[in-house]
Amino acid sequence: MLAASATVGVAGSAWAADGNAPYSLDSVVVTGTRQDGSLKDLAGNTAVIGAKDIDFTAAQRPAEILNQVPGVNIQQGSGEEHLTSIRSPVLNGGAGAGSFLYLEDGVPLRAAGFADVNGLFEVNADQAGSIEVVRGPGSALYGSNAVHGLINFIPRAPSKTLENEVDATAGMYGLRRVTATSSDTVGSQAFRGSALYNHEGGWRDSTGLDEEKVTARHVWTGVEDTLTTTVSADHLDQQTGAYIIGLDAYTRRATEKTNPDPDAFRHAASIRGMTRWQHDLSDSLQLSVTPYMRYTGMNFTMHYLPDLAIQSTEHASIGTQAALYKSLAGGHTIIVGTDLEYTNGNITELQQIPTLTLGSSVYPVGMHYDLTVGATVVAPYIHTEWQVLDHTRVTAGARLEQTHYDYTNNISTGTFGLFQRIADRSDDFTTFTPKLGVVQQWRDWLASYANLSRGARAPQVSDVYELQNRQVIGQIKPETLDSLEVGSRGKVLGANFDVAAFWMNKNHYFYRDVDGINVINGKTEHRGVELGLSTPLSHGFDAAMGASYSLHTYQFNRPESLAANAYSAVYKDSSMPEAPRALANLRLGYAFLPKARAEAEWVHVGSYFTDNANMHSYGGYDIFNLRASVDVNDSVTLHAKVLNVADINYAARAAFSSGKYQYFPGDPMTAMVGATVRF
Repeated sequence: MLAASATVGVAGSAWAADGNAPYSLDSVVVTGTRQDGSLKDLAGNTAVIGAKDIDFTAAQRPAEILNQVPGVNIQQGSGEEHLTSIRSPVLNGGAGAGSFLYLEDGVPLRAAGFADVNGLFEVNADQAGSIEVVRGPGSALYGSNAVHGLINFIPRAPSKTLENEVDATAGMYGLRRVTATSSDTVGSQAFRGSALYNHEGGWRDSTGLDEEKVTARHVWTGVEDTLTTTVSADHLDQQTGAYIIGLDAYTRRATEKTNPDPDAFRHAASIRGMTRWQHDLSDSLQLSVTPYMRYTGMNFTMHYLPDLAIQSTEHASIGTQAALYKSLAGGHTIIVGTDLEYTNGNITELQQIPTLTLGSSVYPVGMHYDLTVGATVVAPYIHTEWQVLDHTRVTAGARLEQTHYDYTNNISTGTFGLFQRIADRSDDFTTFTPKLGVVQQWRDWLASYANLSRGARAPQVSDVYELQNRQVIGQIKPETLDSLEVGSRGKVLGANFDVAAFWMNKNHYFYRDVDGINVINGKTEHRGVELGLSTPLSHGFDAAMGASYSLHTYQFNRPESLAANAYSAVYKDSSMPEAPRALANLRLGYAFLPKARAEAEWVHVGSYFTDNANMHSYGGYDIFNLRASVDVNDSVTLHAKVLNVADINYAARAAFSSGKYQYFPGDPMTAMVGATVRF
């Protein structure tokens, strides 16, 4: 029986339907091969959000713009906290961290085994040149964590002439945001520097944040060589709002503003640097080498767990991406490369509240874990494209990825309440991810594709070494996800569209159930269809439409006799929690002056189950947003937006955990205005 999952959505508004729209066959994309390519040649789906849409949306959080993409549903928590869904339920823990790959210009923001569910806050999305979103497994060029999908943030390119821009925005609840960018090209040297400062007072008790982000980009162009260097950094100081507790607690203003853990916080900082050297060996052969480094450190309150532990993490990496690009007669291409990376990181977890007992789980006061891990990744791959007929293109590739962990336990071994601290050891994980696709160009305005691929990830460091007392050492295996996808994209009567159907099966699914207990070797199934559409209308109007119906199911049994409670039991073909069946996004734009635009947006998230056994649920929500922008002249732009115009009480995230209804309340009506000055 085929369970239908339909997702309709658009990234990029119809006002860009002239060929820069997200699904135009003429769109230029880089994520598929790490070089410029045409969307019409991709055997799979990619949505492209351009700079024009990034600037107009002026998203307070990445979720605000990314949730316009088909198949994407990012649940916003407090401040910069969030959980991601791409062709999946909203995933948390190691599954949430390891199922999605976040990149900056093709280089992962974090080392694969040290990913974070909140990883989107580390990138300067507000000032990106474009954002590319791939749903389902990535190409052979991308390995661990590109399982359910990947998001690539591409920094804005330097300008050809001197360009300076400053934007200041102010709004309700103490919002103050300033961005600035400066760019120029002098001879063979081009540069751009961008910076952001954001302060929010927080609308809930004892919440708010300060964050700073910078991105510097330099491009040197020679006769046969190009060097592109990017350095980026961010700093976050956040006072975090915890879940509010109780059935429908989000419906009462007095309750939703409270913060059950007023001392919760998140402090984080990171820096990344990379240089991409591209050298033309001949007219048909190019070498690309990208050495990079990264450091990230964070400490935060685990307010979503009963023990309210403080976790501190940091890791530093060095690596390189090397590839040869060979063009053959007849339109064929072969890419052969290897990714290498070494990471050293450590994790500590400290419980400061008195020992807590919940059923059979004991959370003892003191240090739960203190561990150090050195991780080495070696990943050779091949990606090929063959023009087998005039209008038929076949893509085939494979990636072999070897991950080695050297683990050191820095405290005593043994069982410590719920927690198991194991002795020093080494572990190796090998994944093989083949890809096969075909693209058929039917007409200039219509192309179809089919894609058979596998995604995989080595376990997160936390999955392997932060064990619980019921787990057996060494049992965790790499997750694999097999995906079949067919689709069509094109342009009809000025409307750009992309429709796709997919079926995915996942094995060795590792997750944390609603009682906080780790579960290994699960199986799940994910099926559906997606549609993206953007179109201009008459009299200055344009439209972007999104809607979805999805179904994600368990394909194994974990009956009540094996679970701590009835609501954490799993039965084959039951729905996975936090997987809305209905999603919708509809945007209507209007150019009311030659250089002025307004947009109304309707966002719908349907009902979903909040526990593993489908015994509790949340009814979903509808909110409405307004945005407007006016170019006063060539130097000044005024802009404004109102989010949640109707001031609706809703839960941005709902869960049932440890026997309690838990909610992250959605933001109330929030208005902000700003001005951009160019000089």
